Amino acid sequence: MTTKKNMVIALSKAHVLFFLLLASSLMQCHSRCNFLDENLSTTNIKGMFVFGSSVVDNGNNNFLQTLSRANYLPYGLDFPVAPASGRFTNGKNIIDLLAKLLGLPIIPPFLDPLTKGPRIARGVNFASGGSGIRDETGSVTGDVMSLKEQIMAFEGTTLGELESELGCGSKESLSHFLFVVGTGGNDYSFNYFLQSPPDSDADTDEKLQAFTSNLTASLSQHLQKLYGLGARKFVLISVNPIGCYPYVKASRPMVRGCVQSMNRAARLFNSNLVSLANDLPARLPHSHFVVVNSYKIMREILKNPTPKGFTNTEEPCCEVPSMAQGGNGILCRRGGSTCSNRSSYAFFDGIHPSEAVNDWISYKAFSSYLWSEVYPFNVRHLAWLV
Repeated sequence: MTTKKNMVIALSKAHVLFFLLLASSLMQCHSRCNFLDENLSTTNIKGMFVFGSSVVDNGNNNFLQTLSRANYLPYGLDFPVAPASGRFTNGKNIIDLLAKLLGLPIIPPFLDPLTKGPRIARGVNFASGGSGIRDETGSVTGDVMSLKEQIMAFEGTTLGELESELGCGSKESLSHFLFVVGTGGNDYSFNYFLQSPPDSDADTDEKLQAFTSNLTASLSQHLQKLYGLGARKFVLISVNPIGCYPYVKASRPMVRGCVQSMNRAARLFNSNLVSLANDLPARLPHSHFVVVNSYKIMREILKNPTPKGFTNTEEPCCEVPSMAQGGNGILCRRGGSTCSNRSSYAFFDGIHPSEAVNDWISYKAFSSYLWSEVYPFNVRHLAWLV
């Protein structure tokens, strides 16, 4: 009896020793990564990697030969560090504001020659204004980086540099980063609807359904590629109400209100984003997806602006020259005038939200508990998941 009791005690001690060694091993594994400023972040997140179009671009297009650039005033007029920084708004974009809520510094653009060494330890922004999920989207503006090219840059350049900087493998470190993807709008505005103008005979439900299905499938493949490289926490930003852009309304003066066929396309794509958030985790173990419904958040501002502090939801805040005036109806005139009350305008130029709208979207992304705004939970919850 005593011998049996001693055996049980010995086995119990062995189990305890095993779990202590396992815990020690896991702690040593985690400590291999030399994350900077451990106490800086307010969550478990150490940084962000950002992919997408102009809504999240913070300066990559400054270094590309493209018409889609925002490296001049009045862009960045209210940005606190460097005006005309390349953000397509008057101040901060969604990524800047979301980083602040997460306790992170400004995420540097990939193409900036200074983005190397310690600067990449908190993440890198690969987004390119004018780009889309499809490779050909954005070609009308010149040289932009498609989503595929952005991910190639992440894999081919940044991953190796990150491993050297953190002193550990990327598969070990990337679960501590958010992967934010904000793209898809240009695939409709400057691809699909260029070929099939809204409400024309060429724009049919069957064609739109097929285009959207292919677009979603391509996005899914890109997300799975990022997962294969080590990404685990994803934030997908929906397509905005593209039919309500001042540029779109100005080009169709006979249409009252928003162009509903374009908004219908955005809603269809956004619905597919929710489907991806439901389906992919079952196929990609330990992955988590959050969809930020910027369409819904922005549409609520446009429908009922006054309680949220907005007075103008129809016109761009900056001076936007039309094609007849030598512009494109989208971008601000270089050195042109702006509205004095920028925080009360929903749009800064012909298609891009003002910083005030970006602030609403980022706040909702981080804090909202409504499935209609964030699904299936908010970014703050995602940031604390292990």
